[in-house]
Amino acid sequence: MSRFKRAGNVDSLAGFRTPKLETAVPYGLLKAARKSGQLNLSGRGLTEVPQNVYRLNIDEPAEAQENVSFGGSDRWWEQTDLTKLLLSSNQLTQLSEDIKLLPALTILDLHDNQLSTLPSALGELQELLELRLSHNKLSSLPTEVCSLNNLRSLTLQQNLLETVPEEIGELGNLTELDLSNNLLKHLPSSVGHLSALQKVSLCHNKLSSLPDSLGQLANVKLLDCSHNQLTDVPDSLAGMLALEQLYLRHNNLRRLPQLPAPALREVFAGNNQLELLEAEQLTCLSAVTLLELRDNKIRNLPEELMLLLTLTRLDLTNNDISTLPASLSLLPNLKVLLLEGNPLRGIRKELLAKGTSDLLKYLRGRIKVTCFVHQCAEEAVGAAGPTAMTLPSEGLVNTHNIKTLKTLEYSNKQAAMVPDEVFDAAGHQAIISVNFSRNQLTTFPPRLLELRSSLSDINLGFNRLSSCSADICSLQQLTHIDLRNNQLTDLPSEMKNLSKLRCIVLNYNRFSSFPEALYQIVTLETVMLGNNQVGGVDPSRLRQLLSLSTLDLSNNDLLRVPPELGLCTSLRCLSLEGNPFRTPRVAIVAKGTDAVLEYLRSRIPT
Repeated sequence: MSRFKRAGNVDSLAGFRTPKLETAVPYGLLKAARKSGQLNLSGRGLTEVPQNVYRLNIDEPAEAQENVSFGGSDRWWEQTDLTKLLLSSNQLTQLSEDIKLLPALTILDLHDNQLSTLPSALGELQELLELRLSHNKLSSLPTEVCSLNNLRSLTLQQNLLETVPEEIGELGNLTELDLSNNLLKHLPSSVGHLSALQKVSLCHNKLSSLPDSLGQLANVKLLDCSHNQLTDVPDSLAGMLALEQLYLRHNNLRRLPQLPAPALREVFAGNNQLELLEAEQLTCLSAVTLLELRDNKIRNLPEELMLLLTLTRLDLTNNDISTLPASLSLLPNLKVLLLEGNPLRGIRKELLAKGTSDLLKYLRGRIKVTCFVHQCAEEAVGAAGPTAMTLPSEGLVNTHNIKTLKTLEYSNKQAAMVPDEVFDAAGHQAIISVNFSRNQLTTFPPRLLELRSSLSDINLGFNRLSSCSADICSLQQLTHIDLRNNQLTDLPSEMKNLSKLRCIVLNYNRFSSFPEALYQIVTLETVMLGNNQVGGVDPSRLRQLLSLSTLDLSNNDLLRVPPELGLCTSLRCLSLEGNPFRTPRVAIVAKGTDAVLEYLRSRIPT
């Protein structure tokens, strides 16, 4: 039958149907998708997926029936199988079994729709790598999804799931599993078979326990169990040897888990029922840099806390602590100690208000000389003896810190330069940490370059630096930089070459924009830019910082918070208070990071 005869037999219903489909999915999009293998239909108000989308690689395109030039670039017969289909932010209530007609799909994005069920035909998409199903109304997951052997990422947050099929353990190549914000009361033990998993999010469910089999997940780096009903964490989690970040906030835990994870750097256990910190639990945290224990019922701090030599941030806000062990002041890398809301005795509120540095200095003053010498003698194996040690309050440098802690300190001197004797004292030691804070330095100490082979942590806060020398970029081992309370307005572009940098502190400077170099440091996990004059950020570039979990933009000049910032899903702590923007409102900001990000996502234009 010719094209003309077909046109003559079209009924009125079909006549109306054609423009409807063309309006929903412009023909040009389908044509481009045949070439690129990608089709983006997000935010188009679709209530169903048009049939010509399912049949994109089956039906003959219209241009095949027309005269074509074999020399042209529009060669329909060279079409590519559809590999990426984006259907997010529509009004889809169901997905047809015809999805199986797109067997080459590697990415299928259905998030932010109205789906309550899924077709079993999903199990036939054996090339699928990413399946995005968040923000729907799913109450169950078809077992056929568990047969997707190549699946790497499965995101199901913000649904109505009450159970997960036992067959989920068959997804042996899965690296990311997000089940957050559902109604789960338990997990199947088969999750322990997901040996490739690296990121697991179970937050905002109704879990009262975790399966012992979780301990078999030896490659997991991030585990988020916040906002559940956990009363304990199984000891088997000690088998998660790759774990770097553990979130246990807002549960009913009465004790910290004992996890000898050598890579564990961040533990968030705030808003629980913790009363006692045990030595065994603390000695396991040999690599931890951030320990959040706020809003618990902790009364005493054991001396074993001083064994956490890598600790940089300790949050004990709103506990029942009445006394502080002076040994806290011996933690060589502690930069932030939060104690508000505790019934502390013998420590004035004015002292707490001055900040961590002054508080630690006060605690150091309480350490008796005899106790300090005794401790040094025990820790410094092979040292010349206690009489050879230099106390923190005496001499130019602390040789004990240099030899045993690999720390070089010359702080609180109000000095315009660091004397050569300080660097000479370091000799040939592999110095890891340098603290030259609270001086009057106006330039970067050039002899710091002598420590380039080992230096990973540098503190130049509370000085008078108006520019950051490009020399700092020669310190390729740096993981932490503290430049707070200076007069900086920008950072050198060469800083992008600091390929190991994880944390940078720039609070209380004079930045008017987000430093360009930071957008290019993909290893960054923490950026502290509070109390500057930053007027804006580029969310599309921030999204490229896949490891960024903490971003402090409080007390700046942000007139607008871009909605796309909500797509920075790696963020676990976003501080925006004290800015002049009108939305999101203060009430939303006060609810915390998750609420702010969700609000921002809801404001993205469709």
